[in-house]
Amino acid sequence: MDAQLIKECEEKALSWLNSPYYDDETKAEIKAMLDNEDKNPLVDAFYQSLEFGTGGLRGIMGAGTNRMNKYIVGMATQGFANYINKAFPGGGKSVVVGHDCRNNGRMFAESVADIFSANGIKVYLFESLRPTPEISFAIRQLGAVAGVNVTASHNPREYNGYKAYWSDGAQVLAPHDTGIIEEVNKVKIEDVKFEGNKDLITIIGGEMDYDYMMAVKEAMVDQDVIMRQKDLNIVYSPMHGTGRVIVPLCLRSWGFQNINVVPEQMVIDGNFPTVVSPNPENAEAMTLGMKLGTKLNADLVIASDPDADRLAIVCRDPKGDWIIINGNQTAMMFCYYIINIVTTEVIAKMAEKNHVELRDCYTGFKWIAREIAISEGKQKYIGGGEESFGFLPYDKVRDKDSPASICLICEIAAWAKDQGKTLYDLLMDIYLEYGFSYEHTINVVKPGKTGADEIKAMMENFRANRPKEIAGSKVVLTRDFKTLKKYDALGNESPLVMPATSNVLQYFCEDGTKVSVRPSGTEPKIKFYLELKDTMGCANCYQGCVERAKAKVEEVKKSLGI
Repeated sequence: MDAQLIKECEEKALSWLNSPYYDDETKAEIKAMLDNEDKNPLVDAFYQSLEFGTGGLRGIMGAGTNRMNKYIVGMATQGFANYINKAFPGGGKSVVVGHDCRNNGRMFAESVADIFSANGIKVYLFESLRPTPEISFAIRQLGAVAGVNVTASHNPREYNGYKAYWSDGAQVLAPHDTGIIEEVNKVKIEDVKFEGNKDLITIIGGEMDYDYMMAVKEAMVDQDVIMRQKDLNIVYSPMHGTGRVIVPLCLRSWGFQNINVVPEQMVIDGNFPTVVSPNPENAEAMTLGMKLGTKLNADLVIASDPDADRLAIVCRDPKGDWIIINGNQTAMMFCYYIINIVTTEVIAKMAEKNHVELRDCYTGFKWIAREIAISEGKQKYIGGGEESFGFLPYDKVRDKDSPASICLICEIAAWAKDQGKTLYDLLMDIYLEYGFSYEHTINVVKPGKTGADEIKAMMENFRANRPKEIAGSKVVLTRDFKTLKKYDALGNESPLVMPATSNVLQYFCEDGTKVSVRPSGTEPKIKFYLELKDTMGCANCYQGCVERAKAKVEEVKKSLGI
């Protein structure tokens, strides 16, 4: 390891150790890192400052500049408060603060509330853990100018985070994102006002839960179909998180009566003891739900992630085996149902055929929220989704919303059952009408400082050496969202019109293959999103399409050197 880098990290650590602003517990953790012969933990904790990005903060909890702790959270909140006071110089402004089930979540949330209040900003602090979409809803409902939810979403147990919202209930966008970051970067630890003004902190809870639950009901399409299939056999898991109360309540308010919960995962626990990682994209996390679903002969198994913005859906195939519906398939079913009574390219065909406008935007619901805001009062929003298991079926919230999406997917399952079909059958209907599409995500994990450097080098290499073909198929279009340029098959360059830049590359091939590459914004990994095409003549052809697609995945990996 670079001796100069170690020296720089030791100097940063010593500045914390010798400062009067950090507590004894933090100093003991730092001293242990300094005394350790293995300097990797020290370097990882201090080689950079945990970046307050356009979505807020997210990182591993612990002492250090590159860790989530009350001091890093404090400086971020002080900078956010400074920006709010500049943007809204008058009095009477307020913010909403919430948290999920993660370790230190309540402590971080109370610290955030104290700092906002110490800066003269009224705070609505939720009494206990609440879903991310309810925080978004509450900001709009209370007329707040901003909000914070302390959550690391679906990340592993050692993480926590901080999502920053603006007055529209969406995560912050330009110009506020860069303005907040500038203010945060100015703050030193001695500037943070940790002592709160309790007179400016109001605890909220049950009434907001009710208002949110009533708003979720607005996503309902057909009450009659639910009444006919009110005994739909549903198994639900909150994965130890915030959906444990609100999701069953919402389902019952819609009219569903046969709701079974996974008891082991109803326990609030930031250590997530029943899963390796509380990510609904991972099949392992759904094991207990599927086991209970088999025992109860359930129609479907559903889960939400710890902050209840993402959802996972599991249904049965014709053999009776459980299969997980991926994020794009989920979005397809939502759009298919909503139109007929992230977006995969199949949805584009669906929208075109039914004369519905489809808008393709960056990954992240703040960009979907932007599109809602642009057309508010002009066009009706019917739904938005992304590959990573998130959907928003109504416009009362401006972030992913699993309670509303779970209720709607159960309505769709009821609609299918009304016709003697399952969700799996519905998916086959979509593929038969619009063509088969197979989505696969490859995560290449690169932890620590060396990993970050490797990910950067990989992106630079892909950008500098655009592939001419992938898995034997000619690349006919490359889109670079960092440089906002696109290139045709001959290498001709033209502008790519987008509202902002993003470190993403996309390759479109002659045979319909689509590959998107981007570093994760929240975890030490680089992600490759694959979408592969095929034709499907009958429902029985599905497995053949899947097997061909899986073989094609290996060819794509070989072509890209991953």
